[in-house]
Amino acid sequence: MKRALFLLLTVLVGFLPGVANAWWQNDWSYRKAITIDTSPKGGNIAESAGRVPLLIRLHSGNFQFDGLEDNGADIRFVAADDKTPLNYQIQQYDPVLGVALIWVDVAQFPAGATQNIWMYYGNKKAPDGSKPAETFDPDYTLVYHFNDAAGTPPKDSTAYGNHAQNAPLRIAEDGIVGKAAQFNGSMPLKLAASPSLAVPEGGSFSFSAWVKPNALAPQSLLYSRRDGAHALLIGLDNGVPFAEVDNAGAPQRSAAGAALPVNQWTQIAVSADGKNVTLYVGGKQYAQVPAALPALNTPAAVGGDVDNAPAGFSGFSGEIDELRLSKVARSPTLFAVDVMSQGAESKLVNYGADEKQSGFGFGYFGVIVKSVTVDAWVVIGILLLMAFVSWFVMWNKASYVGTVDKANGFFVRRFREVAGKHLVGLAHIDEKSDDGRRLRESSLYRLYRAGVAEIHSRVDGSGRTLITAESIEAIRATMDATLVRENQRLSKSMVLLTIAISGGPFLGLLGTVVGVMITFAAIAAAGDVNVNAIAPGIAAALLATVTGLFVAIPALFGYNYLLIRNKNVTANMQVFVDEFVTRLAEAHSSPDHSLAGN
Repeated sequence: MKRALFLLLTVLVGFLPGVANAWWQNDWSYRKAITIDTSPKGGNIAESAGRVPLLIRLHSGNFQFDGLEDNGADIRFVAADDKTPLNYQIQQYDPVLGVALIWVDVAQFPAGATQNIWMYYGNKKAPDGSKPAETFDPDYTLVYHFNDAAGTPPKDSTAYGNHAQNAPLRIAEDGIVGKAAQFNGSMPLKLAASPSLAVPEGGSFSFSAWVKPNALAPQSLLYSRRDGAHALLIGLDNGVPFAEVDNAGAPQRSAAGAALPVNQWTQIAVSADGKNVTLYVGGKQYAQVPAALPALNTPAAVGGDVDNAPAGFSGFSGEIDELRLSKVARSPTLFAVDVMSQGAESKLVNYGADEKQSGFGFGYFGVIVKSVTVDAWVVIGILLLMAFVSWFVMWNKASYVGTVDKANGFFVRRFREVAGKHLVGLAHIDEKSDDGRRLRESSLYRLYRAGVAEIHSRVDGSGRTLITAESIEAIRATMDATLVRENQRLSKSMVLLTIAISGGPFLGLLGTVVGVMITFAAIAAAGDVNVNAIAPGIAAALLATVTGLFVAIPALFGYNYLLIRNKNVTANMQVFVDEFVTRLAEAHSSPDHSLAGN
């Protein structure tokens, strides 16, 4: 039984989450594995996208926001080698809502494979480690997240500081990545001319943005830049994306294709490599203009046309988010990665289990534990107490019955040796000797001592033992009484096991029912019905039932094992009483003994 309990504990320890192999810095208490999967089972990206600012979306479904600073200042990102820190920018961090949007600079995006990065957190003394200007590579000349306060011109996240000259009409909360800028067709966003935004003749350039039109209008511009008779225009013509290059009054426009859906987010991207201007929609090539860009060194506009523009064009009506300009021609793979990572959650980025610095990950089990309510903890605490009590009882009773069983075997051998010569021969053994100590642990020896004591109580003044039929029955009664007390010793505390077996699951069920009730009550009060809101509470409630079974199952096995052992010891005692009384009757029925008491 001891070995069985040891194996049980070993198995339980084996179910603990795996041990972390390394740790970046000891000042950080927790970390989370984030896997970038471009294999066919993941994002299915076969070509390298190079250096990528990857969006990390944290929410209550993949992160618990426990152990972090209120502003997320102690977050750090480390490469797969667990040594190289990665630059990052926190666009949004709200632990109350359970939402965080973070851009991480991945130096070399994998192609057709998986790559891990680590997110470390849990260091209250850590300063803010974000580096927005270094998160986006130097070829990005403008990046707007539109997460600024209403009425504030958007701030450029790159090191060039190409901030907008005016604020958009208003900031919408439902952007594709956090907030978005809303346009009404008459108030474009003005971009000042700067050396970093200048485009040389035949130079390279890239534009990308998420757009959400709320109406289809002819010739509505998303981006416009005019320099005398030269221009670069990107827009929607009744919902059909277009890119137009004007070289000294000879405009060339991309071929028309399918129109964009209204009130839905779509990414529009344009890249110019000195030979062609290529238009991408949703990460896929849409159309192409066989022309090089003219020199452009003047101000630009977003969501409309620049001042003194010719007639025939209108402003954009809808929302724009995640606007980016580059001084290089970005690859189609990068646009595809942006669509996959910035749009709806995909298989490209997977969030692993959280791990503690001690080395034991808590992953999904940690999510469950953190969601357990106070009432469930009370029930689980009671159940764990019952578990430890039942384990102690099983260990103690297994030790006792094992000792008694071995001592009984020793006693039977000694009794067989002397019973044929003298029935009471073992009564005079020195109990301080080794044999005596072993005999004292035997329940059969205690029965034997009770019978011998009754025999000695029937010695008259002349030293003669007077045993009658009635005396034999009295001796049997005394030994039976001793047998009952021995059975009581064997059965002592066994009731605690029966309580654990029958009461554990019911207590666990009580905790689960109460936990489910509280979860649904909280959902009703918040008015938020979704899987991420329900699942942690239900899983935590079920933890009480699991704990109840954790109490009952080992107790059931132990109880049945001990019951069989106890029955064997009891059967041996009953057999010994019958044997002892029979030998006593036989010994005192000889001519040398009187059953009548003469």
